[in-house]
Amino acid sequence: MAPALSRSLGASSVAALRPTPSRGRGPTLRSAVAVQGRGAAAVAARGVRWEAGRRKGKGRMVGVRCEAAVTEKPAGEEEAAGEQFEYQAEVSRLLDLIVHSLYSHKEVFLRELVSNASDALDKLRFLSVTDSSVLSDGGELEIRIKPDPEAGTITITDTGIGMTKDELKDCLGTIAQSGTSKFLKALKENKDLGADNGLIGQFGVGFYSAFLVAEKVVVSTKSPKADKQYVWEAMADSSSYVIKEETDPEKMLTRGTQITLFLRDDDKYEFADPGRIQGLVKNYSQFVSFPIYTWQEKSRTVEVEEEEEEEPKEGEEATEGEKKKKKKTITEKYWDWELANETKPIWMRNPKEVEKTEYNEFYKKAFNEFLDPLAYTHFTTEGEVEFRSVLYIPGMAPLSNEEIMNPKTKNIRLYVKRVFISDDFDGELFPRYLSFVKGVVDSNDLPLNVSREILQESRIVRIMRKRLVRKTFDMIQEIAEKEDKEDYKKFWESFGKFVKLGCIEDTGNHKRLAPLLRFYSSKNETDLISLDQYVENMPENQKAIYYIATDSLQSAKTAPFLEKLVQKDIEVLYLIEPIDEVAIQNLQTYKEKKFVDISKEDLELGDEDEDKENESKQEYTLLCDWIKQQLGDKVAKVQISKRLSSSPCVLVSGKFGWSANMERLMKAQTLGDTSSLEFMRGRRIFEINPDHPIAKDLSAACKNEPESTEAKRAVELLYETALISSGYTPDSPAELGGKIYEMMTIALGGRWGRPEESEAATSESNVEVESSEGSATEVVEPSEVRPESDPWKD
Repeated sequence: MAPALSRSLGASSVAALRPTPSRGRGPTLRSAVAVQGRGAAAVAARGVRWEAGRRKGKGRMVGVRCEAAVTEKPAGEEEAAGEQFEYQAEVSRLLDLIVHSLYSHKEVFLRELVSNASDALDKLRFLSVTDSSVLSDGGELEIRIKPDPEAGTITITDTGIGMTKDELKDCLGTIAQSGTSKFLKALKENKDLGADNGLIGQFGVGFYSAFLVAEKVVVSTKSPKADKQYVWEAMADSSSYVIKEETDPEKMLTRGTQITLFLRDDDKYEFADPGRIQGLVKNYSQFVSFPIYTWQEKSRTVEVEEEEEEEPKEGEEATEGEKKKKKKTITEKYWDWELANETKPIWMRNPKEVEKTEYNEFYKKAFNEFLDPLAYTHFTTEGEVEFRSVLYIPGMAPLSNEEIMNPKTKNIRLYVKRVFISDDFDGELFPRYLSFVKGVVDSNDLPLNVSREILQESRIVRIMRKRLVRKTFDMIQEIAEKEDKEDYKKFWESFGKFVKLGCIEDTGNHKRLAPLLRFYSSKNETDLISLDQYVENMPENQKAIYYIATDSLQSAKTAPFLEKLVQKDIEVLYLIEPIDEVAIQNLQTYKEKKFVDISKEDLELGDEDEDKENESKQEYTLLCDWIKQQLGDKVAKVQISKRLSSSPCVLVSGKFGWSANMERLMKAQTLGDTSSLEFMRGRRIFEINPDHPIAKDLSAACKNEPESTEAKRAVELLYETALISSGYTPDSPAELGGKIYEMMTIALGGRWGRPEESEAATSESNVEVESSEGSATEVVEPSEVRPESDPWKD
């Protein structure tokens, strides 16, 4: 395990402390650290002198006193521009920094130590190809982890390569010295051996993560290259360590390394628990290629014999000493080794050799699911970025609202060389709208920081993200193209909102997202259709894709905006979910067809009769001006409608303002801004249907009695009714209700009689129409009836 026990900190390296002579001050210690960041040339040339002291029981410590010494220069030589310093590395402080600042979670110590053990086994297996003697008398290649709750220790044993005394000094005596990186470098230099290997430790300071939970670490190791076994021992708060030869026969190893962690008091309860250790191995190291055994408490049923005295039967004399043996089943507990990593990494296999049932089983076990996935994809990418991945579309949407649209889901598990690194991402590997996708990503050379826990933003990560997103779209498209449409129907019910969110957030993938969208329409009120189906059904002269956004399917079907389009057999998409309208507005076009909201002004249907329009405008110009005068600033203008056939009027929104649906949504926002609401609401246009009887009546009123109070009240009632039918909310619903009640009273007016009232009161409220005797009955249109109680008269 040797060189694998520690990982590289990058370009920084700490040189070993070495004694240097000092004038009259005893021996001093010096060491050098490579200067990073700013250029070393900028560092002035100065000397530093450190005092070494000695404390009882602590060994040699580095003193804190520092004296600057100016280098003497020969006579006549110009004075140098500055003095040079040498940096002194304080090992205990550096170790404290690694333990307390580098890692986010204490539990990763086990992942790092198991990875080191795996590297040691991998090295041994690699070297055994050319030298079979390294495998002699060492047993199987395996890792064993034994927690001891009573003693508060954890022992990790591997049968790997082990270390010699010199390797102990190099690998454990120098912080950030990576034996694995040296081994890999040697492999690359020796082309005959090849570079194909499964070594994990190419980064991090893995071995020193043991001090996250341990106050003392003891490493006992035996290398096939050495005859002796050595023990390395260090305390967490010390700047020194001890190496000695193992002499106890009971502690001898045939080969490999044994690490014993003496846990801190605060961590004994958690990490000495066998169940906790088993869980950590399954989480982080489940797919390590070597078997990992943990020491676990088990139970079994056994049969035992019990002796019981037999009572004498009636008429028989009791005989002393007669006893009957009876068998009894009991449960006994015992301790034994248990294999912790039974599941094999399915992504490392050839996709052609893996059955669908195996993919489903892996999905359920890895993500604790009970339903089969709707789809999966297994792929390997090669080139400048290489990684393997298996992605799944879940069988149902998340039950918790917190998991919906949450970029920090635990759905993507990142591995490096089969070792789990993290599942806590904030959109680095997948965008937010694809956060429902589950799967694993395994890369051999992903750019991570030294603690392996933070994914660094880099060009490689961006390329990985792009390929993962593309593969996900391919997987969803395959579901959509199936002959059995039930699977895509399930997908859309569960994850349709996610796809619509993608139309808003990911403009670069509009061409992939738009074909996945599904909507109801005026011709398909029960089945969802795609945009492709809509375009195929369009008439040749139709130049746009028409839609209406409402709060429900029922309100969409009965909206007055649809009347003329349905009459002309033009299909209209129903956007009935809050996110729909924003998603369509972000798409803008599909296959060179613009999206047009039929509830906004300037609706062009492509087959208008200009002569008829001009005639209607001239005829109703006076009515439009009169209604605008009555409504004032409530509307921007009043005009003849091209979209109505049966309704008397409709209220449309301005071309660049919010629609009625958007205005309703923005009012419902918790943090909605009322000032922006007034600004974005824009202007409203009141459109009237010139063919409707009410419009004709109002036209007569404005010509004959423009100051009629009843006529003005009818216009206000007509406007507020149009507000509701067009999807807007009236400013005062109670006031509108009062007006409707008043109109109902006039319309009903004792039509069926009022038994509790007198005949006189009844006769006063009833509407009577006088007719002359002998005159012929005249059939007239309802709008031409003029009773004595004409509401248009003052």
